[in-house]
Amino acid sequence: MKKYYLFEMNLFWLQVLSIILLVLMFILTGFIYDGVMLDSFSLKLVFILIIPYLILHELLHSLAYVLNGASFKNITYGIHLEKGVMCCLCKQNISKKNILISLLFPFVFIGVITYVIGVLFNNSSLIWLSILNISGCSGDLMMFLGLLRLKNFEYSEYDNPVSFGIYTDEDLSKRKMFGLKFIGEKNSLEKNDMRKISISKVSIIIFLIFICLGSLAIFLNQ
Repeated sequence: MKKYYLFEMNLFWLQVLSIILLVLMFILTGFIYDGVMLDSFSLKLVFILIIPYLILHELLHSLAYVLNGASFKNITYGIHLEKGVMCCLCKQNISKKNILISLLFPFVFIGVITYVIGVLFNNSSLIWLSILNISGCSGDLMMFLGLLRLKNFEYSEYDNPVSFGIYTDEDLSKRKMFGLKFIGEKNSLEKNDMRKISISKVSIIIFLIFICLGSLAIFLNQ
């Protein structure tokens, strides 16, 4: 009998993997690119573009969802920085192929490909935007590696932005996946709080602080 097996991302391991990716990319860049440290102009440019770049990350998730069969009306976006996530969620169940492609879309297109372009064209701003995006793909990569090993299933997101459901007749209650914790099983999932765009109050405060501190740093660096 099919049911939903619920898994939650372990935020500790998500942050650890993110730091590891950041350090590895910094070391790699130091070997292959002379200008690993940003000059004043490039630093300002990265600061200005980082939030649009993170938003583009989520838009690419949604594009992959739609290109692989999901309806755009079922796509929602959220910013919940108190939980460590910006997210693109889909109200409808999607296939294994769809979720695997969607998880890798931002990593490949504005991570790996843009990093290579940045190195080839000597653009340190693009290199660092790509590195920060790759670091921010830690959750996507954890999920990809875990879901890749599963048999046929349907993937489902619901009201919790750091959790997801796997709809299958295979018993996943004992399944071990790095960075993902089994939290229960259900016959159905509630998707009543998935508004088209949701931004938590904490996220707004964090964004305002980030903008104020960044603007001050740019002003003092002039």
